[in-house]
Amino acid sequence: MSFCSRTSLALGVALAIASTTYAASPAHSGLDPTSFDTHYRPCDDFYHYVNANWIAANPIPGDRTRWGTFDELREASLNAQRALIQSPVVAQAAKGTIEQKLGDFYASGMDEAAIEKAGISPLEHELTDISAIKTVADLAKYLGSAHARGIDGFFGFGAAPDFKNSSMMIAYANEGGLGLPERAYYLEDKPDYVKIRSDYVAHIENTLALAGVNPAEAKRDAQWILALETRDAKASLSPIEARDPANQYHYVSVADADNVTPHFSWAVFFAAQGLTDIQGFSLSQPAWFIEFDKMLTEVPIEHWKAYLRYHAIDDASPYLAHAFVEEHFDFSAHKLRGQKEMEPRWKRVLAAVNGHMGQAMGQLYVKDHFPPEAKKSADDLVANLRIALQARIEKLDWMSATTRAKALEKLATFKPKIGYPDKWRDWSGLSIARAGYLDNARAANKFNHDWRMARIGKSVDKTEWGMTPQTVNASYSPLKNEITFPAAILQPPYFDAKADDALNYGGIGAVIGHEITHGFDDKGSQFDAQGNNRNWWTDEDRKQFTARADKLVAQFDGYVALEDLHVKGKLTLGENIADLGGLNIAYDAMQMALKKNPTEAKSRIDGLTQNQRFFLNFAQLWRSNVLPASAKVSLNTDPHAPGRFRAIAAPSNMPAFAQTFSCKAGDAMVRDGDTQVRIW
Repeated sequence: MSFCSRTSLALGVALAIASTTYAASPAHSGLDPTSFDTHYRPCDDFYHYVNANWIAANPIPGDRTRWGTFDELREASLNAQRALIQSPVVAQAAKGTIEQKLGDFYASGMDEAAIEKAGISPLEHELTDISAIKTVADLAKYLGSAHARGIDGFFGFGAAPDFKNSSMMIAYANEGGLGLPERAYYLEDKPDYVKIRSDYVAHIENTLALAGVNPAEAKRDAQWILALETRDAKASLSPIEARDPANQYHYVSVADADNVTPHFSWAVFFAAQGLTDIQGFSLSQPAWFIEFDKMLTEVPIEHWKAYLRYHAIDDASPYLAHAFVEEHFDFSAHKLRGQKEMEPRWKRVLAAVNGHMGQAMGQLYVKDHFPPEAKKSADDLVANLRIALQARIEKLDWMSATTRAKALEKLATFKPKIGYPDKWRDWSGLSIARAGYLDNARAANKFNHDWRMARIGKSVDKTEWGMTPQTVNASYSPLKNEITFPAAILQPPYFDAKADDALNYGGIGAVIGHEITHGFDDKGSQFDAQGNNRNWWTDEDRKQFTARADKLVAQFDGYVALEDLHVKGKLTLGENIADLGGLNIAYDAMQMALKKNPTEAKSRIDGLTQNQRFFLNFAQLWRSNVLPASAKVSLNTDPHAPGRFRAIAAPSNMPAFAQTFSCKAGDAMVRDGDTQVRIW
């Protein structure tokens, strides 16, 4: 499942969703009645009414932490990509073409014999550099060098539009350095966290031992590393705090940044990245960087070297011999998230190719897997949903005319990106060989880092895509005020040009509505029509918005997800606002479409009305099975609530749902009076 990282420089939001396969033939409803479980009433538990039988019949495969119809579509995308990258066209490609580079990268990862023979030797130069560190100045120099090679050296560094001038690209430095999912794993003494910390220490010891560190030193180093990361965690933002744009931007001059970190020269760091004319940048979390600077001098150099050595090995493990791969999987996937088996090697290698050359892979994918009519139909749906949201904004009874005008301006200027980029990236400067898996990954890291650095100080390229066409997902960027719908999601089960309005609006329509609404959620609403982080609200209107959003926080706080663990309403607020707004917008747009087609509006398929089919298909978007360990990590870190709550939360706030299924006051799926949430 695709999610945005908590320190995403672009502050993008992605919709990680699942859906159901439906046939294009009008002879079939597109809904699978065998998945419905009539032991549940729609008005009591709509999610299980729609999905319980499917959930029981679809256990999680051993190499996954979850399984839903989203994963089925992802599987189809991976199989299509595998066929492409193993095709004769790629195998026989001329040197220097993207086909050659993709094919050779993939082949280098599939050559297990060569990787086993190499052992840890591909990493020896990196480990030698770390061993040579003697002073704080050496440490700072190494961190700059690591970043210049595309390796995060304790903190994050990249390029993104300026929060205050979104037409220009600037540099961002962000907190980082943690090996566990978030700060609570270090600082809280819940039994799960204590167990994970113990497993983490054992994993560090094992990883260092595989690299030749003697057991006593590995044991000592593991304790040093945990202590260093625990100190880091104390200064780090929580996932909820990280959602606030105010905590992700702090523009400073280079001189001012040097005052924050007197033992770490930003001028020297920028020079290492090839940036010689930087006047200022975002030192996004100043308090964290103050602590980072203290750690440079207060944490012994040998402890820093142990930290850097372990992370260099662990980060490279997926590209090394099988023992390293196994150890990395055992902790990161098995112990932390409950996954029982590794994915087959071809999927892991293909994921690496996508991680380093995803847009190049996308060029091959769209040639064979994106029908032109899908783009036209998606454009039409976006236009209809925009009209529906405009109508809702114009009718809001809690918003003043002043703020309303700004909201409508933002809606009018947002940009949709459908299918694939109009302009593809140039990969001519990247050299990829048939052998040397880690070397190829490092070459791509360096190439991509240099590409990002070259954009700093220049105008934003509005044709650039943050998602690859083969990704089964969708996103919104507040800094660009744009929505992105990759080719892989614009096909069944999400969208079918031959299907009826109910399925398409309950499926891809709700997805599009979700992404549009992100421009008006608690975070997106802090950015204006041009993508600048600027307040366009009156104080009273913001107060009204916050009061409504707080009710949604309370609704999700009340959901018990697992054992005694509740959903975190503040962490998931942006996605929940987008779900609520998106489903309302999609429903309104469907009603407008049905008015133009009264015959379809009155028709029933398999005895179901259009309104029923709309909500039923929406509920199927979220069906999935998830391992408990993985669910716990998601509850702590993921801005998306568990699928079963997303399936019921928005409909329960809609009178149209109650009317469609004849629900009454007091039913679990009916929220009315003060409990009903209405925002957009």
